[in-house]
Amino acid sequence: MQPVNSILVPVDFSAGSKHALAYAMRLADSFGTSLHVVHVLDDAFAAAGYLETYAGDYMEAAAQQAGAELEAVLTPEQKARYSPALVARIGKPADEILAYLAEHPEIDLVVMATAGRGRVARFMMGSVTDRVLRAAPCPVLVLDPHDRVEEQAPDRAA
Repeated sequence: MQPVNSILVPVDFSAGSKHALAYAMRLADSFGTSLHVVHVLDDAFAAAGYLETYAGDYMEAAAQQAGAELEAVLTPEQKARYSPALVARIGKPADEILAYLAEHPEIDLVVMATAGRGRVARFMMGSVTDRVLRAAPCPVLVLDPHDRVEEQAPDRAA
């Protein structure tokens, strides 16, 4: 088994991605690894070039909000503990996550949650998790967003 030195956690600020981030932090504690936390703002206007002037203002505001949410996803203590790379990108989520992995070959593991959508929605729209799982150059740990991360039991004196 290859050692885990760096973990990527894609986040969309949903409960599922927060669950994946909490799990990745527990793994980082166990392995002594670094974290990369990536948020991809889906550019829904990319295909509609004629809307570029109107979409630009919207995307700029959305990017600023996403950046603020990304900064707030970890507490100051967690930032100090894990020294994470907090990265915001704009584009198609699966494509941008895979591109980030290609740019950072030191990443050994991806931890992400399933979207929790129904089968019809997944069939119609595809799944970011499915695409990353099939194309990632490293192992991908996929978590059910409905599982809970158990709190670590406090140390007890014997």
